[in-house]
Amino acid sequence: MKKQGMLNSHIAKVLADLGHTDQIVVCDVGLPIPPGVEKIDLALTYGTPSFMDVVEAIADDMAVEKIIIAKEMKSENRETLQYIHERFLDCEVEAWSHEQFKSLTKQAKAVIRTGEAKPYANCILQAGVHFG
Repeated sequence: MKKQGMLNSHIAKVLADLGHTDQIVVCDVGLPIPPGVEKIDLALTYGTPSFMDVVEAIADDMAVEKIIIAKEMKSENRETLQYIHERFLDCEVEAWSHEQFKSLTKQAKAVIRTGEAKPYANCILQAGVHFG
């Protein structure tokens, strides 16, 4: 049994398989999952697990170089936007329209669905490189 790091075996496998610039999505309960993209559904009840808890656990185990969010987060979910900017101080943050964001999810290696029930609590995490 693993002693630390990501315990969810599905997420751990996705993270281990990521290469530079590969992307994964962490989303709320409402984001549509594109056909053909692996879906890892963690949602238990509304709010559980939270978007922030899931992003935090993943970011602790993943080299992240860029985050993509929906522009609408800036006006509709300032708490999550503030969290993204504070958590990923050294990363580029791009904002696309929600429709463009949904289109980008088609290239993701996986979509990890949380129980978050706040608007636009979604992000794409792009893998960086960790050499030690």
